[in-house]
Amino acid sequence: MKVLSVSSEVFPLIKTGGLADVAGALPIALKPYGVETKTLIPGYPAVMKAIRNPVACLEFSDLLGEKATVFEAEHDGVSLLVLDAPAYYNRSGGPYVDATGKDYPDNWQRFAALSLAGAEIAAGLLPNWRPDLVHVHDWQSAMVPVYMRYYPTPELPSVLTVHNIAFQGQFGSDIFPGLRLPPHAFSMEGIEYYGDVGFLKGGLQTAHALTTVSPSYAEEILTPEFGMGLEGVIASRANSLHGIVNGIDDGIWNPETDPMIAQTYGATTLKDRAANRKLVIEHFGLDNDDGPIFCVVSRLTWQKGMDLLARISSDIVRMGGKLAILGAGDAALEGALFSAAGRHRGRVGVSAGYNEPMSHLMQAGCDAIIIPSRFEPCGLTQLYGLRYGCLPIVARTGGLNDTIIDANHAALQAKVATGIQFSPITADGLLQAVRRAMHLFQDRKVWTQMQKQGMKSDVSWGKSAERYAALYSSLVSRGA
Repeated sequence: MKVLSVSSEVFPLIKTGGLADVAGALPIALKPYGVETKTLIPGYPAVMKAIRNPVACLEFSDLLGEKATVFEAEHDGVSLLVLDAPAYYNRSGGPYVDATGKDYPDNWQRFAALSLAGAEIAAGLLPNWRPDLVHVHDWQSAMVPVYMRYYPTPELPSVLTVHNIAFQGQFGSDIFPGLRLPPHAFSMEGIEYYGDVGFLKGGLQTAHALTTVSPSYAEEILTPEFGMGLEGVIASRANSLHGIVNGIDDGIWNPETDPMIAQTYGATTLKDRAANRKLVIEHFGLDNDDGPIFCVVSRLTWQKGMDLLARISSDIVRMGGKLAILGAGDAALEGALFSAAGRHRGRVGVSAGYNEPMSHLMQAGCDAIIIPSRFEPCGLTQLYGLRYGCLPIVARTGGLNDTIIDANHAALQAKVATGIQFSPITADGLLQAVRRAMHLFQDRKVWTQMQKQGMKSDVSWGKSAERYAALYSSLVSRGA
């Protein structure tokens, strides 16, 4: 089976979040199931610089007003189709925002162009290769099934994965003529959304199957609390909705072979984590004592519950814990966390920005990772924590709920606990979870058992890739 994947990010070429990890790992995980994937991504400067021996395979003289070339290339086992359109993607900022952090005003055009290119390739425009199915990700490529539905091209089975429904690609109705869609596409059955144009909404209406990145999130987005205004559209497609939990690339995230950490280790050599702990302490300027190190690797936003963490930081210090925080995001939340670090030198350390090697080292050297998200479609950091024996402390929501077994009395007795869940998702709820962790940490036998149980968890893409392959086959066999 041939599958065209369309994504705005692919790890390790370009990444702002978990979408990139999925787009990079899933095609590789699908290979054992007879699925051949080519992934279409924008030709950002970092992508164009990284690819080797690209071969031009398609030209667009007028891709929504700009010239573009599609290059074929291989990178880290992923077959890529890179859309080189300098007018859209050759920019010094990030994939979606400029150097000042503001959204590019033409984001609608940049990602409509990506989607239109995807639809044309799906229709057979690429020489010597035509897919059987198209898999698109989030609002940035959600217009692919829209173009396939309304453009004069053959329509293939399509799957839309919602990684985070909070990001919807909503734009003013004035952009509609620039999309070059027929007038009837601007309707409730198409991309019209409360008088605006909704990219994600259009994809939800036109894709043949919808997936989310965990079973719990599939249920949550049917409700007003989590559906972000699209719960009605999703409810109308409930029979086509599937929750498939994400996996991780266990070749990259493997404490026994990880080149980014100071000392490799396994479930039987947990004492070797000490060398990694030492470097974490040095990097964050923490006291070198026996108190547990709680780490955070996250975007520093309200969604991720970072305001809750800031509110209890002093309590964690009073209980004898230490905090190591890596991330960037909302300026006020960054300021609150840096202020906590200033008040509690040696007990709270903050490193701004994103640092891939440091994120590996923190998982390998810290005792627990705190993930207090108000909503979390899947989450990957808790899966990394399981793999590395860094016990996850998670809010009971979305994929966090699906992947962590809470250390309640029954789970501890059965020796199956892998972390701590908490609800309600409040500062008091988080503080109580940290207290439980502090209590468990005092019993090294219990703590070590939880570490080993977590490290045994199957967090790879194997089972999830099998489910995606089965979904693809069902759509192709019935012609969508």
